[in-house]
Amino acid sequence: MAEPTEEGLKERLSRTGEEALGKVAEELVANPMINAAVARAFEARDKAAQAQEAAMGALGIPSAADIERLTRRLRSVSQRLEGIEDAVDRLDERIASTGSRTGSAELAELADRLEARMDELARDLAAVRKAVAPGDELPPRAQERLTVSDAPTS
Repeated sequence: MAEPTEEGLKERLSRTGEEALGKVAEELVANPMINAAVARAFEARDKAAQAQEAAMGALGIPSAADIERLTRRLRSVSQRLEGIEDAVDRLDERIASTGSRTGSAELAELADRLEARMDELARDLAAVRKAVAPGDELPPRAQERLTVSDAPTS
């Protein structure tokens, strides 16, 4: 009678172990008590996350979602600023190419459009400033000294 090879033994033990784990997993999934416990654990996790966000808000510490919204808003402002810079460059090129041929009405129209874009950017920056530091009160002294590595994560 031939001895089972080491590889055949490993495969058989592995298969037997996988089958046993599969049966245990099926029984756990089928158990209503386990399902209820898992559901309660997820609910508790969600409530803890909400409580953490509320506490951070009460302390004036921005959450990860707040930082993400602010990042998106800053990107938008940056894109608008680039658009304004491009418009200013085009205006400079027009002024240089037309010289004295350009009428004052056309220059006034371009200046008005540029001023409107700058006003829009100023409103966006004011909104970002308000989102970053709402109110006129200064941040707590301890918060002023936070470094990036000391900042809480969420």
